[in-house]
Amino acid sequence: MTRVHDIVSNPTMTYQQQLLNLARLAEEYDTSLPRDKEFVEALEEQILCDLGEGLAPYRPRYILPDYRILMEKGSKTLELDPPTDIWEATNALLIMYKNVPSITSFPVWLGNFTQLLAPFDKDEAETRKAMKLFLQHIDKTLTDSFVHANIGPEDARINRIILDLTKEMQLAIPNLTLIYDPARTSDEFALACIDCMLATSKPSFANDVMYRADDNDWEYGIASCYNALHVGGGGYTLPRIRLYNASLKTDDPEDFINRVLPHYCEILLRNMDQRIRYIVEESNFFKSNFLVKEGFVKRENFTGMFGVVGMAECVNHLLKIDDKMKGYGHNKEAEDLAVRINDKLNEIVNAHEGVYCENSHNHYVLHAQVGLDCDGPEISPGMRIPIGCEPQLFEHISLETRMHKHYVSGIGDIFKLDDTWNNTQPALLDIIKGAFENGMRYFTAYNADNDVVRVTGYLVKRSEIEKYENNEASLNNCTSFGYGAKHNAKSLDRRVYDESSHQ
Repeated sequence: MTRVHDIVSNPTMTYQQQLLNLARLAEEYDTSLPRDKEFVEALEEQILCDLGEGLAPYRPRYILPDYRILMEKGSKTLELDPPTDIWEATNALLIMYKNVPSITSFPVWLGNFTQLLAPFDKDEAETRKAMKLFLQHIDKTLTDSFVHANIGPEDARINRIILDLTKEMQLAIPNLTLIYDPARTSDEFALACIDCMLATSKPSFANDVMYRADDNDWEYGIASCYNALHVGGGGYTLPRIRLYNASLKTDDPEDFINRVLPHYCEILLRNMDQRIRYIVEESNFFKSNFLVKEGFVKRENFTGMFGVVGMAECVNHLLKIDDKMKGYGHNKEAEDLAVRINDKLNEIVNAHEGVYCENSHNHYVLHAQVGLDCDGPEISPGMRIPIGCEPQLFEHISLETRMHKHYVSGIGDIFKLDDTWNNTQPALLDIIKGAFENGMRYFTAYNADNDVVRVTGYLVKRSEIEKYENNEASLNNCTSFGYGAKHNAKSLDRRVYDESSHQ
């Protein structure tokens, strides 16, 4: 009863947060989903991690409904007719959002606002009023920073209204990404997004050309932190391998690549198969949920996400580099080894025939996971350079462009900027364009002085972390994660790049 008591007596939790944590506790202690012995041993050694998915998975981890169906046909289950104006459109979406599950119990994808709402923007003043209430409602009821919306790639007045309101309201929720394509996204629109990003830490930029090159047939959305998944589908599961912890099984790079890495990858892949079969065959989601019945999602559009963390520490260990300032991010040998490990990971994952993932070609997809609040400084998120060890901006971006190739379902780093960039925003756009042309999938940055800051992939407010530090509750579920990431992984202590750093 200790953990139950800890939850119900915790002054930093709201009632809704207590409710969700009690539900997760029940899921964690259930025994519906068996685990094989090797997987349990790898969990205990902290080489593999199930990211808190529990032992009774009753819904996919991430769900990306095709909300355009709601706009065109309404919903029989929700008794919603197709909307006819901006008020009906935003109202229908808000009702829909309350009925979209995920691992967080909040929708991780709100759709592409440009696609969904531009057709209903008939009067600027009326749209602005509706959108202000819409965004306020999201922030106060979908209280989790993994809630994510997209805009673009084309410009529209609705985009400018959203950007203006984002700056005005300074909300951490929802997260926001611009789907950026230089052929369809004007420089004027991209610069407006950069201006907003420097003021509010959003939107981030997704390299649409690169994502579409992965599979010409797929239509994706950016959900949760930066997860690229099929619209009308999503991700069943996201476990991860801690590369550094795995590397402690050997001190030889060749042994790691040829023996250790394949061993633990196979264990993780088997667990993914098992979990996905349970979700599809045992739980009721794909049998009875209205999202499936009304065509908002299709089972074949879901896939498994193979998460990876700790590359920097892994290669530094294998090359016997103790000084991080001489290792990954500053050392070509370390970077080359990381590329080899990524190539091997891609080979292993693509050699495995996944279950119930037809539209990802019957394979699972690699994901550079952003880390947990309890991860210490020895486990850097994804492919990132350890915090406090970042090189010059050009070198930092150059390393990132080498690491993003295989991570179809998401990868990215965070660049912390000072105020001088506000005076040279076109230069920042040139950097993003160059990075995308050279293989970067996702770019995100924030101003060092912002209240809304990007932690590992999600957004929180510094002021809310301070409340949490003073034993006060915060509506945003991610504030506690931000607190942990700040104190455990020093996630707010990134190097600050001034405008001259790109010269």
